[in-house]
Amino acid sequence: MDRIIKHLIADLLDCLELNSEGESTDFEKFANFGIISKEYSKTYDLDLITVGSGDDTGIDGLAIIVNGQLIESVDEIDFFIENNNYLEATYVFVQSKSSASFNSGEMNTFFFGVKDFFSEKPKLRRNKDIQDFADISDYLLSKASHFRENPTCKLYYVTTGTLNDDQNMKAVIETAENELVSTNLFSKVSFTPLGANEIAKMYRETKSSITASFLFTDKVTLPDLPGIQEAYYGILPFREFKKLLVDENENLRNVFYDNVRDFQGFRNPVNKTIANTLENVNPELFTVLNNGVTIVASALKPSGNRFTITDYQIVNGCQTSNVLFSYADLQELDDLKIPLKLIITDNDEVKNSITIATNSQTAIKREQLKAMTDFQKNLEHYYNTIEGDGRLYYERRAGQYQSDSSVIRTRIMTIQTQIKAFSAIFIENPHRVTSYFGTIVKQNIEVDNPTIFNPKHKFIPYYVSGLTFYRLDSLFRARVIPPKYKKVKFYLLMLFRMMVQPEPLPLEHFNSPRKTDQYCNPIVNILNDKNRTTEYFQATIQIVDQSGIDSEDKQSLKQANTVRKVIKAFKNFQKQTVLGA
Repeated sequence: MDRIIKHLIADLLDCLELNSEGESTDFEKFANFGIISKEYSKTYDLDLITVGSGDDTGIDGLAIIVNGQLIESVDEIDFFIENNNYLEATYVFVQSKSSASFNSGEMNTFFFGVKDFFSEKPKLRRNKDIQDFADISDYLLSKASHFRENPTCKLYYVTTGTLNDDQNMKAVIETAENELVSTNLFSKVSFTPLGANEIAKMYRETKSSITASFLFTDKVTLPDLPGIQEAYYGILPFREFKKLLVDENENLRNVFYDNVRDFQGFRNPVNKTIANTLENVNPELFTVLNNGVTIVASALKPSGNRFTITDYQIVNGCQTSNVLFSYADLQELDDLKIPLKLIITDNDEVKNSITIATNSQTAIKREQLKAMTDFQKNLEHYYNTIEGDGRLYYERRAGQYQSDSSVIRTRIMTIQTQIKAFSAIFIENPHRVTSYFGTIVKQNIEVDNPTIFNPKHKFIPYYVSGLTFYRLDSLFRARVIPPKYKKVKFYLLMLFRMMVQPEPLPLEHFNSPRKTDQYCNPIVNILNDKNRTTEYFQATIQIVDQSGIDSEDKQSLKQANTVRKVIKAFKNFQKQTVLGA
């Protein structure tokens, strides 16, 4: 393994606060991270997609991406069917070898493992991770009637060597691709070998700001405005808009501002209208019937009509963009004219104002959007007031810390994780947060009196939930807590809070600075003591074990009765034990 790869692996371990597990395992994680990050631009748990161990069927990394989301359970598939009314799926398989050679025999073993993964009568022994993914895959394929087209299957074989034109390797790749295509399961199959230079490039790209270049011919320059460097309004052909919307892998970019509300599917009346317009014999009506898209970027490099923008977000037009993405393969729509407003500014206040002012087609009320956006901004500021080992970074804007090498990735709290952690810890519903987080948004945020991100709420409970999640995640990464308990991590978060504060904080008290401080400060004090934090979380494991629940049964973990069993076990534990004595 060359020095550059060694240094990049060390950088990854530092960024994710991981301990080295040996050269081979470290390289597997490095390869998985670079490849999956290229295929999936959102935050994810590296352990989730790292499956290499005994009985891994020759597969080191595995991800199933459905409708732009990395899938962890079959419930998420049901959510997309119900809300989007269609399924688009991509399978990603990775095999990595820290040796410098491309071994055709090992490549064949990898291919056989992937083929066996899709077999109705598999021959290879499977470890728990592979079997869990296979169960999800079986369920996904059983919903084939909802596919727009058959899934895409991508295989990556990685070594630390240099790519060459080896005939044996080409033969293996061609055979593998043809055999997988012949199963009739996939619309596209690709088998890509990667050497040291290629995987190093992929890793470096995970640290780069989002950048796109496009031709913006039909435009006018808007007059000077305070807080804005440049602004343009015009019409952009769909072929050029796709360069902003879709990456080189034909995946939807992670460029939607605040990232709280995902695509609401074609059952949403606005989205259904957009789709009907595009499918109409006169799709050119789209230009006058749709409000278009507003993009805010931090920097612009113009070269005539060719614009290159960096660190950009779609602040209005999430639903429109997702509908358009669904029609990206239709070449007859390439000339479709899309109204586009492009604003160049690095002023957060201006970005917030633009977001609120331009969102009128979504179902959420304008006043709710303003409150939610302001709350997100202020919550980020609150996180920034914390110093020392408890320092975390609230990612209000998708990818905002991606190019900041000073920020350790594991200390970034995404909006999705914030929602789930807060909900499990303070609303005591760990059974619900194991489902796709969009469900929680609908039930707890997009309502007149939200229980999460309520503008009247104080910020400390949100920080406490983020810090609790981070501390537990650190114990998982250090293998202090066995990985098998990850399936009940939100139960552990709830139990941790209950052990410090047995009674829940009443919802009406979330508005009180005094009461939230009194309630949360004891939790923070323990979280800032490594030994006590470990002691408390190890106790939460005992409680889960004593509760009698099946921590491997994903369906039972989604039931309210399971929560009641865990709480009952906590009360019994509480009578028998005094922690910290």
